[in-house]
Amino acid sequence: MSFSRSIKIAPSILSADFANFGAECRAIEAQGADWVHVDVMDGHFVPNITFGPATCAAIRPHIKGVMDVHLMIAPVDPYIDAFAKAGADVITAHLESGAHIHRTLQAIRATGKKAGLAINPGTGLDAVPHLLDLCDLVCVMTVNPGFGGQKFIASTLDKIRALRAMIGDRPVHIEVDGGVTVETAPLVAAAGADVLVAGSAVFNGGSVDNPSVYGANIARIRAAAEAA
Repeated sequence: MSFSRSIKIAPSILSADFANFGAECRAIEAQGADWVHVDVMDGHFVPNITFGPATCAAIRPHIKGVMDVHLMIAPVDPYIDAFAKAGADVITAHLESGAHIHRTLQAIRATGKKAGLAINPGTGLDAVPHLLDLCDLVCVMTVNPGFGGQKFIASTLDKIRALRAMIGDRPVHIEVDGGVTVETAPLVAAAGADVLVAGSAVFNGGSVDNPSVYGANIARIRAAAEAA
């Protein structure tokens, strides 16, 4: 994973066909996805349950590029090694998931993986300067985590702008997750984001039997973001 601030589209497989994950991962990459975003939820930290390390290990052979694993779980630390072994390239933990996020980021880095820090809409950036040197990515949640298909929270744009200024010339990606569409992509890109997680906006209308719809959706989101 070489660092670049170019726009990267990371479709969330939360919106894919769960019975066909391998084919879905292959399809979105073939249609232009830069990263594959994997939303792990525990029914405790967020009000939904998705999948765990075994699913990540099962889809890893179907992903040629970056597998971006977003852990919406608490506690995080006991599961870091399992997700690293499952083939995650980026492992992102939430600032709110425990009292020792600094140690969590250290533990992710110790596995040789890229470390991400996710921040919920109701959480400020006060702690971020103390954590940035352990981060390869900061994920700004632009909806409350737990479910796909939610409406973008516009007030998070100020947070993205502030984060971009805070990062300066550090090689740290800004990812946005939640409500990314053709309409919101230029807003988050102009604010400083370079990794755009999109679920329903990529998968709606397409399927593994009709993957060109995925490609058209990805291309529209990318063009809108790059135009900003």
